[in-house]
Amino acid sequence: MEANTRSTGRLPAAFLTPGSSSFMDFLSEHQPEMLPGKRQLPPTQGVIEAPHGTTIVAVSFPGGVVLAGDRRATMGNVIAQRDIEKVFPADEYSAVGIAGTAGLAVEMVKLFQLELEHFEKVEGAQLSLEGKANRLSTMIRSNLGMAMQGLAVVPLFAGYDVDREKGRIFSYDVTGGRSEEKGYAATGSGSVFARSAMKKLFRDGLNESEATTLVVQALYDAADDDSATGGPDVARRIYPIVTVITEDGFRRLTEDEASGIARSVLERRLEQPDGPRAALL
Repeated sequence: MEANTRSTGRLPAAFLTPGSSSFMDFLSEHQPEMLPGKRQLPPTQGVIEAPHGTTIVAVSFPGGVVLAGDRRATMGNVIAQRDIEKVFPADEYSAVGIAGTAGLAVEMVKLFQLELEHFEKVEGAQLSLEGKANRLSTMIRSNLGMAMQGLAVVPLFAGYDVDREKGRIFSYDVTGGRSEEKGYAATGSGSVFARSAMKKLFRDGLNESEATTLVVQALYDAADDDSATGGPDVARRIYPIVTVITEDGFRRLTEDEASGIARSVLERRLEQPDGPRAALL
């Protein structure tokens, strides 16, 4: 796939031959060593210490879906980074939140973005949301060898389904197994606590404002019980990344919007440290 340096000015034949609309298939055929799952790792003993991203949460509401993440990355018992980016747009109507080995996760997201863009250029149409979720499942499965060595990537995928006119959420395991979640979902080390918070606070008919507040509440509860999840850091002005996907497309809340929600939650927590109460019956 290398260019001809003796130069006719033409692209290599690989770029001019009709083939699959999948960029991953193209790489697999012409330069497989560039795919993360095809790399050969040196023999190791024990778990490899690398920065890990932690908690990602998602909540659907009539008209769309909210995807959010905290900002902390850890390496063992050390905070590796306080302001890591964990939520990325996949395309105009979908987004990915990463949990697991941070470096590999970011690389996988970039490859996924390229996969969707390549498909759209070749086919002249966007993949369905279901198709995007399936493509991501394949990419995660290809990373299984690294996951078995402790370098796992377990994202959360969410988007607005233009055909069904609603927001949808998909979760994964390390083998690439895919599940569609109803209403809310969480992944990462603080997911147990975040999911428990959302289970008590979620209800049908939430509006966008309520959904964005709910995910911040859930991330706060995760940070309260999970040391790898970072809560709002007012001193450093570091707040959760909160994104909204509707029929108008992907939108990331501005720093002022995210900080406003986080500060409101913090103020209420001064009165109720354990957060809002759900009705018993």
